[in-house]
Formats: sequence, C-alpha cells, structure tokens
Amino acid sequence: MAMFDQVLVARLGDTEIARAPEQETVTLEGSVYFPLDSVRFELLRETATRTRCPWRGEAIYYDVVDGTRISADAAWSYPQPGRKAKRIVGFVSFWKEVETSPA
Repeated sequence: MAMFDQVLVARLGDTEIARAPEQETVTLEGSVYFPLDSVRFELLRETATRTRCPWRGEAIYYDVVDGTRISADAAWSYPQPGRKAKRIVGFVSFWKEVETSPA
C-alpha cells in the first residue's frame, strides 16, 4: 500500500473510535487529528474539562466509552482554534488508552 493510501484508525482496545485516510488527517505536535465525520461520536461523551493553549485556543474534552470501559478525557478538539492552528478546526484527536495506528 502506498503511503498516500494508508488509513489511520484510533482504537480503545478492540473498539474502533475513528478511521480516516491519512491524507485527510492532520498531525500537529505529534497528535493525529481525525476529521469529525470519521469519528464515531456515539462513543464520545463531552466532559466539563477545558484547557487553553496560547496559540491553539480552548480545547473541549470527551470521555471515550466502548461499552466495557471509559477512558476519561481521552479525546479533544478545538472548535475555535487560534489563527496559527486553523487547520485543526473540525478535527478530533485522542490520547491516553486510545491508540492511533495504521489500519
């Protein structure tokens, strides 16, 4: 498979949370951001957690729930990122127990 054909998947255990062609994702400071339409939002639950980055803006967080476990605040997005981070508007990224890898 050519690099530009590679598909990335975010998983919590065996549960697929997001899937997108690599060329449709954005990597920023080591985090892979998936387009909103590639994310299974039925597995995310918005939390009250918010953080602020001087150049990315305010992040909102989501618990990732796979039916058997909850990974607290393991997904985040920047609905209104700063000017330098505009390319991540409309994207979600993951961390903690959620692993991102090629499909």
